[in-house]
Amino acid sequence: MPITMNPNESYMLRCLELAAKGLGTTAPNPMVGSVLVHENRIIGEGYHQVYGGPHAEVNCIASVKPDDRHLIPSSTLYVSLEPCAHFGKTPPCSDLIIDQKIHKVVVGCRDPFVEVNGKGIEKIRKAGIEVVEGVLEQECRNLNHRFFTFHQKKRPWIILKWAQSADGFIAANSTERTFISNELSNQWVHKWRSEEAAILVGTNTAIKDRPSLTTRLWQGKNPVKVLIDASLKVSSDNPIFKEGRILVLNKIKEEQAGTVEYKKSSFDPSPLPDLMKILYQENLNSVLIEGGANTLQQFINAELWDEARIITNSTLHLEQGVKAPVLGNYKSIQQIQLKNDSIEWIYKDSN
Repeated sequence: MPITMNPNESYMLRCLELAAKGLGTTAPNPMVGSVLVHENRIIGEGYHQVYGGPHAEVNCIASVKPDDRHLIPSSTLYVSLEPCAHFGKTPPCSDLIIDQKIHKVVVGCRDPFVEVNGKGIEKIRKAGIEVVEGVLEQECRNLNHRFFTFHQKKRPWIILKWAQSADGFIAANSTERTFISNELSNQWVHKWRSEEAAILVGTNTAIKDRPSLTTRLWQGKNPVKVLIDASLKVSSDNPIFKEGRILVLNKIKEEQAGTVEYKKSSFDPSPLPDLMKILYQENLNSVLIEGGANTLQQFINAELWDEARIITNSTLHLEQGVKAPVLGNYKSIQQIQLKNDSIEWIYKDSN
């Protein structure tokens, strides 16, 4: 039997489609989409395109054609996240809605940010505007899981990523780099990097693989690089230092030299709680953990992760080497095939 949606849900779904276009460009702000509807006709659409730029509601109202602008007061504004009520990089969207005399606003979910949470809705209602809340609420929250995790758990959304052979190894030995995933999967990985605020590796991976951790195979911004290097063993000529900003978590020094910033941290018994605090203070709302095996397993053992993306080369058998991390009894919720590689997505809280 086909699933039918009411008009509110249909327009909110369009808001989500628009909002998703901001993935990788709006952080640390959320992704938000908005549509303006007059008598079942969309007369305006917009989404938050880039951090510091106009919000979704602003772009939506600005998109209304001159011939339709007289319809704005009698239209319904749909927005996937509660309109802001404070001055940040831009003026409050709730003020714009009131100024435009829009008679009704439909909100997907409330904004968890303390400066907004409920205040935007309250302000609009006090102006005499009808507000409907909670339309596709879970879908709206899911889209912004990075934003909600950051504000509610005071840490970034944590993604574990590794590539493994068919028999469960991530490298042939502990001293040399082993190329496991194919060229298409590598492009996907660079796409993932462009979508997240930070990317993290440990000392051994930096020394053995000498990664640059950039998005050179995909158009998009480079994430902030985070290196766990307690004793500062990684040499300054390592490619990891060559491009973009890098935070070096260590127990020796705290200083900044250009784009390299050294952060002192406690490594007894684990640097992970300190690391989460630092990334939160740096306003980084997501982090992609790219290894190595020991670093990944530390996050798993601490149950400090939200999502795992595992690439498996079905034709490669190493027979011995460095074992892949052990995630435990979790089921993948999505899987795709790229030639001889399969990629599966696992969410910790989906079980």
